[in-house]
Amino acid sequence: MEGIEHRTVRTNGINIHLAEKGEGPIILFLHGFPEFWYSWRHQLHAFASLGYRAVAPDLRGYGDSDAPADVNSYTYFHVVGDLIGVLDAIGADKVFVVGHDWGATIAWYLSLFRPDRVKALLNLGVAFFPRDAMNKPVETFRAFFGDEYYICRFQEPGAIEYEFAEIGIDKVLKYFLTSLPAAPFYLPRGKALREKILDIPITLPSWLSEDELKCYVTQYEKMGFTGGLNYYRDMDLSWELIAPWTGSKVEVPAKYIVGELDVGYNTPGIRESMNFDVMKKHVPLLEDVVVVKGVGHFLQEEKPDEISQLIHDFFRKF
Repeated sequence: MEGIEHRTVRTNGINIHLAEKGEGPIILFLHGFPEFWYSWRHQLHAFASLGYRAVAPDLRGYGDSDAPADVNSYTYFHVVGDLIGVLDAIGADKVFVVGHDWGATIAWYLSLFRPDRVKALLNLGVAFFPRDAMNKPVETFRAFFGDEYYICRFQEPGAIEYEFAEIGIDKVLKYFLTSLPAAPFYLPRGKALREKILDIPITLPSWLSEDELKCYVTQYEKMGFTGGLNYYRDMDLSWELIAPWTGSKVEVPAKYIVGELDVGYNTPGIRESMNFDVMKKHVPLLEDVVVVKGVGHFLQEEKPDEISQLIHDFFRKF
């Protein structure tokens, strides 16, 4: 894409690919699943034009970054460690941070572990969940939602990848990017999953062109889904490792934005964590929670101008 520069930095024993544009204060944009740096394409251009240096890495396991083979190499500590190395490599002391989906989770923990490196944080879609000292996350999701809840379905290495391959990477990505429900998200097994994805005629929305979808498909045909899925597979391991931070607060200036039609916002037990008063107990410098009307999970792509404006309005205060 025009004006976007690409390079690779060595950090934490692996190679991390960066896409960046502009000069000025640095904003670190962290993507989620199933995405890669490209999900921030609109923001890279917008913030470069506003006088920022916009930097979007492919997180480990995604895009053109390395994907360690060990399933246990995708904990919060591994990914935050990568990002500290990225900041050192680009000469950044403190940065603005924007996260979406898994990128939001990593951004919360970057801010928890290393608040000295974060000027301010704006997260999209995924709220901060304080550690429950008594219950592992995957066990909790399974108890509440059952074995076909998407996080539970992602746990067995290789299983969901096999099913996705049978259905077709292009069809799986089109479904995830355009058809997530405004409700708890389930992935039935076998034939039922094929029918769930293949039997729904999907017309691309105005915010995602055929060429843009092709960029996703081309990248995932090359890298597969395993790296991104390993973040889900390490949820319980991350839970064990962050035990020393039980009860700790995220103490950086923060703002949280979620789409009205987001899958998490419409899931009982998760929506409650997105309440301002609830989140502010654990993120004391939280300024606001914004619910964007008529927008789903991929809000930075669905309403790029509106989301970029919200990000800019917050960061210009610092």
